[in-house]
Amino acid sequence: MKSKASIKGHPLHPILVTFPIAFFTGTLVFDVLGVLKGNTGYRQTGEFLELAGLITACIAAIPGLVDYFYTVPPVSSAKKRATQHGLINLLLVLIFIAAYVLRNKSIVSFPVIVGSELAGFILMGVSGWLGGTLVYRNQIGVDPRYAGAGKWNEVYLKDSGNLMVVAVAGELQTGQMKLLHIDSKRIVLGKTAESYVAFDDRCTHKGGSLAGGMMICGTVQCPWHGSQFDCKTGEVKAGPAKDSINTYKISLKEGKVYLSLSPD
Repeated sequence: MKSKASIKGHPLHPILVTFPIAFFTGTLVFDVLGVLKGNTGYRQTGEFLELAGLITACIAAIPGLVDYFYTVPPVSSAKKRATQHGLINLLLVLIFIAAYVLRNKSIVSFPVIVGSELAGFILMGVSGWLGGTLVYRNQIGVDPRYAGAGKWNEVYLKDSGNLMVVAVAGELQTGQMKLLHIDSKRIVLGKTAESYVAFDDRCTHKGGSLAGGMMICGTVQCPWHGSQFDCKTGEVKAGPAKDSINTYKISLKEGKVYLSLSPD
């Protein structure tokens, strides 16, 4: 059993993205001033800011990639949005790279360079809107804990056969959940007042992570749009979801919790 201590979303991502935003904005401002005033000092300042923006953008991309591959639910509307977010970020960085390389070349006039930076700035605004949507609508990077939920609990396992040890007795309290990554599958292990339960970590509405939602009185609620499912049977208890979720058999033996990957 390989354990991974993590929270839902990399904590450095929202901090690091502020630096390239500030540097690229400053680049455009000083380069515009350089065109309007004809002052090479403004243009030189813009060049330094542009280089700083490119460096910090590459650094900020590292936790962004971690979130993309390990936090955003794989088959969901958030994954599509995150893909668009990443591609736009890549495009705007390429634009600023081209502007930085060509800014001191005579083959392209400086106003054209500024125009390309303006295009990159607009793309940065679109990317920021998508990133904000990922945070506020899809709750990527938001602490999912609620009263009695305990700390974010997540492990990576290999499928070793029909029965797998996924927890030890007493590891989860009533109302707590644990996200299991079993090869390519994501399954939630939960503890209700009556027993342990296991179900797919995917809301059938838009693909939200149920492990990031709330589980109370044997019902799990998706954090995105509020769909509710019976943790034991998988049946829909409240929409907008219409299809039930898969549930799995759980057994307790000699202080260990066993999971069967065959749908219950």
